[in-house]
Amino acid sequence: MKTILHRGYEMQTVKLFSEAVEEVEYITEEKEDGGKSYKIRGIFMQADIKNRNGRVYPMEILNNEVNKYNKNFIKENRAFGELGHPDGPTVNLERVSHMITSLTPDGKNFIGEAKIMDTPMGKIVKNLMDEGAKLGVSSRGMGSLAQKGGANYVRDDFYLATAADIVADPSAPNAFVEGIMEGKEWVWNHGALVEAHVAKLKTEFDVKKRQREANKEALEFAKFLKML
Repeated sequence: MKTILHRGYEMQTVKLFSEAVEEVEYITEEKEDGGKSYKIRGIFMQADIKNRNGRVYPMEILNNEVNKYNKNFIKENRAFGELGHPDGPTVNLERVSHMITSLTPDGKNFIGEAKIMDTPMGKIVKNLMDEGAKLGVSSRGMGSLAQKGGANYVRDDFYLATAADIVADPSAPNAFVEGIMEGKEWVWNHGALVEAHVAKLKTEFDVKKRQREANKEALEFAKFLKML
């Protein structure tokens, strides 16, 4: 865990985690207007198991965060996911393909269901499903790790950004995720997640701005003294 100094305060940095599940169930239903509704269902997240990324999500921590996610996102109809592998923690509405409608515990697993939306990205997912493409899901969250017993345990600062993005290559993106997504560090700044280096640059800018203002005030004061 790292901290950076921001406006005189230490701020804890967190990293972006992505955990993929290789296969989900497709559900299509005929609608009254002759169209079809599309859904996916399967294991979206797992607790107390060392995954292929070497991480373990303790059940208590994951369950608490899922409960928050259910309350603040699923029940409010704003639990969205994207198509592909986003490179940040924020859901980009222009790339939303589905809305997660349920996420419930089943032993150590959390079973999720999502309906595919009629967005540009959602239409791509529907076409892929119609053509028999194999898709998976990948959860996205922020947090820090504690090493223990040869595994990295997710700490209680974990924040679930989305329970499932839809991906075409769930078994392949480890190198991409590690190098691009998880290589970045983030901090909470006024309720929003920003990249740590951006926050650091902003801090440096604020310091230089205050220095310039102080120098200007000192110069004005010196001019005033000369006038006396």
